[in-house]
Amino acid sequence: MKKSTSTSNNILFFIHPHIFLLLLLICQWASFASAVAAALSSRSGSWNLLLSNIGISAMHMQLLNNDRVVMFDRTDFGMSNISLPDGKCRYDQNDTTLKVDCTAHSIEYDIASNSIRPLMVQTDVWCSSGSVFPDGSLVQTGGFNDGEKVVRVFKPCSNVTTNGTCDWEEIQGGLIQRRWYSTNHILPDGRQIIIGGRRAFNYEFYPKSASANNSYSLPFLVKTNDPNKIENNLYPFVFLNVDGNLFIFANNRAILFDYTKNVVLKNYPEIPSGDPRNYPSTGSAVLLPLKNLQAQEIQAEVLVCGGAPKGSYTSALNGNFSGALSTCGRITITDPNPQWTMETMPLARTMGDMVILPNGNVLIINGATMGTAGWECGRDPVLKPVIYRPDNPFDSRFEIQNSSTIPRMYHSTAVLLRDGRVLVGGSNPHIYYNFTGVLFPTELSLEAFSPSYLDSISEYLRPQIISPASQYAFGYGQRMPIRFKVAGRVDINLVTVTMVAPGFNTHSFTMNQRLLVLTSENVKLIGDNAYQINVVTPSNAKLAPPGYYLLFVVHQDIPSEGIWVKIQ
Repeated sequence: MKKSTSTSNNILFFIHPHIFLLLLLICQWASFASAVAAALSSRSGSWNLLLSNIGISAMHMQLLNNDRVVMFDRTDFGMSNISLPDGKCRYDQNDTTLKVDCTAHSIEYDIASNSIRPLMVQTDVWCSSGSVFPDGSLVQTGGFNDGEKVVRVFKPCSNVTTNGTCDWEEIQGGLIQRRWYSTNHILPDGRQIIIGGRRAFNYEFYPKSASANNSYSLPFLVKTNDPNKIENNLYPFVFLNVDGNLFIFANNRAILFDYTKNVVLKNYPEIPSGDPRNYPSTGSAVLLPLKNLQAQEIQAEVLVCGGAPKGSYTSALNGNFSGALSTCGRITITDPNPQWTMETMPLARTMGDMVILPNGNVLIINGATMGTAGWECGRDPVLKPVIYRPDNPFDSRFEIQNSSTIPRMYHSTAVLLRDGRVLVGGSNPHIYYNFTGVLFPTELSLEAFSPSYLDSISEYLRPQIISPASQYAFGYGQRMPIRFKVAGRVDINLVTVTMVAPGFNTHSFTMNQRLLVLTSENVKLIGDNAYQINVVTPSNAKLAPPGYYLLFVVHQDIPSEGIWVKIQ
């Protein structure tokens, strides 16, 4: 035994130097490969649990210009997990769940302190809609039962008191028609248009005026309504086109609509395969970044992704869950003869959310691979987000990201934050709060997904805006210098400035979401690691409706932290 050990040691001692060097290189390569694998993993984004219990299930979500996020679910879910302050209670004799409810169904989330504050809604906000007014106020419209014609206003404030201020204000009878599963959009004149909803084949404006104090028929919503209560045209995808008209997509087709004259200007071709993309089949859609804003003709493209095949909702109600759609349709809505280009996602998805990131890429997140939206109608959660890079070659636009551990099914939400993270919450596919004995319990947690541009390895390339200061206001068509710092070497040909309109997110669609790439001049060095880029703000309100936006400097696809700006 001793002799054998000695022989072994001699073999190791007299190993040829070249072989020894080769073994050493193999070990180093294995270590390097492991490090590369870890780096590649980190380049697919990361997740962070912010709060395990915010008291409600975040069914609706909106970022405001004080870096707080307003969220709410519905008043007839039963008791939530967060009490109203100062002994407040909601009294509603028509509520079939609770006549007296002393819990909150809306909260304000403070990003900086990672804390929540209960808010009070008196009427039911379930499956409602909204957008932010030019003054920064969240105007939310409609809901269910006693809330279906109510307008609610939440004004951002920095000083929180307990005497009823800095909370929801409700305007009874603010709407002409019941609005449940409707879509809102801010118009160039600062008003909101509210389109559609369950059995509401029309539109109206808020606020009302002497010349617009009515609702107006929209036959397109009748044509796209699937019979037998299937619908498939609720929460229509609405985008303000660069010419000031509205692109409205419902079910499997779209129109260009002049809301000032109640005239359909163009009928777009049906999306190939003809499968439905709106609630309850529930895909999602975004207006892709608007560029070349000083050009005589500005191009606008819409991307519609996911959904469920025809008949899926009825099948799901009967306990049979069809596979979700894996396709996206992309169309240039400004083309004289627009046609759909179809692309295939790496993961099929229904009930997904699409969030425009500061660098112009699109995050596709949340949802399921089987079934549809609706109570208990979804199966097989999609835990992995996907990044869509619209400027990449056709076959290399999708990139799978790292997985969450929390299913985000029906009634999930996602919004972009000023620091570039994406806030993710919600998921409640049940009629009431239900935490036990179900496939997907009501989810009260709040997470953040950090895209790979937030990795520490990118810090030396990340811009930091020096000026202007946050809350800066400017006009249309204005030349504006922006100063920023970068610790590392700057590629002056890869610097852009973007403006993002934060949207109102619910039911897999973010209303009023919009990104503009500002026209810019060459980057100039003005000091130690300090640079200046001159930009031209959007020329008119058709491109950028008045109000608050997040402004980012983007360097090599890596965005700065945003600042709040106001265009007026």
